[in-house]
Amino acid sequence: MTPELLPEEEPQPKGLGEGSRLTGVFFEPGKTFEDVAARPGFWAPLILVIVTSLCFMVLFAQHVGWERMMRHAFETNSRAAQMSPEQKEQALQLQLKVVPIPAYAGILLGVPLITMIWAAILMGIVKGMMSAQVRLKQVFAVLCYSSLPGVIMAALAIAVMFMKPPEDFNLQNPLVFNPGAFMDPTTTSKFIYSLASALDLFTLWKLVLVGIGLKAAGGRDLSMGGAMTAVFLPWLVWILGAASLAGIFG
Repeated sequence: MTPELLPEEEPQPKGLGEGSRLTGVFFEPGKTFEDVAARPGFWAPLILVIVTSLCFMVLFAQHVGWERMMRHAFETNSRAAQMSPEQKEQALQLQLKVVPIPAYAGILLGVPLITMIWAAILMGIVKGMMSAQVRLKQVFAVLCYSSLPGVIMAALAIAVMFMKPPEDFNLQNPLVFNPGAFMDPTTTSKFIYSLASALDLFTLWKLVLVGIGLKAAGGRDLSMGGAMTAVFLPWLVWILGAASLAGIFG
């Protein structure tokens, strides 16, 4: 009796390499996020975003300086305008002692923490309300890769920082990719300025990438329209709330 020949197993397609993933986010997001959803790693984009943000912050501290930034913030703050020059200077010197700490901690700890919170919210919307079977690790990885346009934004902001005089550089709005960049924060309503600044090209780019990534993670259970709604709806609520607070306390 001759043994039956077993059919040869078809070779399984290999996933994308990390370099292909990092570049594919910009050129082939659909294909890239399908790979990210199947193999949800996140360390490479997360580390890249953190390192780039730290480089930007270090160069800002050296070239522009925290004092110049804080003085500009005091000049545009309605509450600070009610202080006497002595009170304003005292408050300024106090803040200068502590402001670098949350700036760097916000990058090292805040970036992964906020990303995880956002991932949990999105998973709750997509899985709890739209019945798409996504996992937290998938959504977190999607968010990490969707943050990569921020690397380009940071590089452009560094270039602008060194082309402009230090006193003309605005940390809160370093590039002219949103309507707020064309407004004067000292005369414009804080609500309008905050809302206009939030409508940034890079932010919208990231949100679209998140929607594409969620669709890839949700598969047939999630439509592209549902994925985009899950991303943009909480973001709109967030920026409206932030603009309202800026209008009240700004």
